[in-house]
Amino acid sequence: MMWSWIPSNGSLIWQLTWENAKLGVLPALYGLILSLPLGIIAARWRWFYPPVLTAINILYAVPSLALFIALIPTFGLTDTTVIIALTVFSLCVILPNVVAGLRGVPAPVTQAATAMGYGPLRRLVTVELPLATPVIIAGLRVGVVSGISLASVGQLIGVSSLGYLFIDGLQRSFPTEIYVGLVLVIALALVCDLLLVGAGRALTPWTVR
Repeated sequence: MMWSWIPSNGSLIWQLTWENAKLGVLPALYGLILSLPLGIIAARWRWFYPPVLTAINILYAVPSLALFIALIPTFGLTDTTVIIALTVFSLCVILPNVVAGLRGVPAPVTQAATAMGYGPLRRLVTVELPLATPVIIAGLRVGVVSGISLASVGQLIGVSSLGYLFIDGLQRSFPTEIYVGLVLVIALALVCDLLLVGAGRALTPWTVR
């Protein structure tokens, strides 16, 4: 382990960490944006959920590198290619949680809201989604952590990420880069996960003892 390499390459490490964070977090957020309307529809009309879940599970079975390569002819060797692919993967873990969270809202609670004069939209926004938030956040946490890990694979098609440290370290037989990249991926995933835990507690203060 050559410790002197780390401070002498601080700017490169910071840039790669930022790129990896962006490529890992944005797809999960986009996946959440797509999962919310799909999950609401699936929770309301149960027949809609099985075909949608089957479709995204089939896409999830596609290796990440293969999906990157399939998107290259349309989007090129850009961040967009990686973000689109990881957004698809994030749907597979976030959408089921959205559906489970909404379906898990106790029927007496929704009935009480309806009896108080809440319309469908108001009941959804002020009652059902808040109660489903802990389950949705749990899915988002998995999506972000897995996205940060998979983002490093984007380096194989030339998209800047912490994967550069793995590839360059392997090619030069320089394990310091590999260790630094591994630690940074884990640290980045841990920091993002803790931030989401904090956000979940802030959004659902009634669940915090």
